[in-house]
Amino acid sequence: MDTPERAIAGPVDFEVPKLEAYLSARFGEAVLSLERISGGQSNPTYFVTWGEHRMVLRKQPNGPILRGAHAVDREHRVLAALAGTDVPVPVTLLYEEDASILGTPFYLMERLEGRVFHDSALPGMAPLERRDIYMAMADTMARLHAVDPSAVGLGNFGCPGNYFERQIARWAGQLAQSTGEPVPHLAEVGEWLRTNMPADDGRVAIAHGDYRLGNLIFHPERAEVIGILDWELATLGHPLADLGYCCIPWHTTSAEYGGILDLDMAASGIPAQAELVERYFSRAGTGGCLAPFHVVFALFRFAVIFVGVADRARLGNAAAADAAKLGPMAARLAVRAREIIDGQRAW
Repeated sequence: MDTPERAIAGPVDFEVPKLEAYLSARFGEAVLSLERISGGQSNPTYFVTWGEHRMVLRKQPNGPILRGAHAVDREHRVLAALAGTDVPVPVTLLYEEDASILGTPFYLMERLEGRVFHDSALPGMAPLERRDIYMAMADTMARLHAVDPSAVGLGNFGCPGNYFERQIARWAGQLAQSTGEPVPHLAEVGEWLRTNMPADDGRVAIAHGDYRLGNLIFHPERAEVIGILDWELATLGHPLADLGYCCIPWHTTSAEYGGILDLDMAASGIPAQAELVERYFSRAGTGGCLAPFHVVFALFRFAVIFVGVADRARLGNAAAADAAKLGPMAARLAVRAREIIDGQRAW
């Protein structure tokens, strides 16, 4: 009988035999199947099959990185902390800080079997199913924000209070460090945020930081979220930062990183932004109001992230092959933020 050989799909940024030796020491002898997952713009991610173990590996990218960025240790920590709550997350298996094994720290988690929707238009679905998918997204976000950080060991996961003030300073600082051409209007948006920031109301929650449809795994058949993924930007923050970010698709087109602004939402079944926001607050059980500030902040932060993607592409250490093409997206998001600020589109 022929001995099975390892199967590798996609580019790999580490020495595969080292991973095999590592897995063998922890899970016993088996044959490796490794697949690079496309679509990520940050931490390289792989499907790993090792015998009966179906896992996902997340690691830092190779090369120089910004201080505090690509913190896979924080990803692992928040996933492990939420395991005992009603927030759906994958089961973590281990975290490895020794960078000599794969070139950077990494962690392994169990692989969930379900559906991931990278197109916010949800093509091929019936209108009612589209609506249910979006409402499940709102419900799950409310469940996340209802978790008491201290109760799950995340009381020191970030600095509580003055979240927007600190975040605006952080992202404006990263924008200033960019090595590329300045993005029109983006610095102006940052200044508008500084001068229009609402008073801090003291609300603190576990903020995912990248909460959107494409980072959720849904049940294979039902409109039910079975896993929240990609916790790289998670911290203690204001829940309306997540909600504002989740509303970006209503302010961008399908050509602007998968928005829905140019769709006939009434015919599609996708709820209006106001309906999604109302659903979130009804499930969260808290007061509050989503304001233009929160969506402008989300667009600004996302634009600066795309500036960073373009910078990493120039350095050759972006996680996705199409990273260089996504750099111009920062300019489009800056324009959309200005439209909200200038009242060019009904809120």
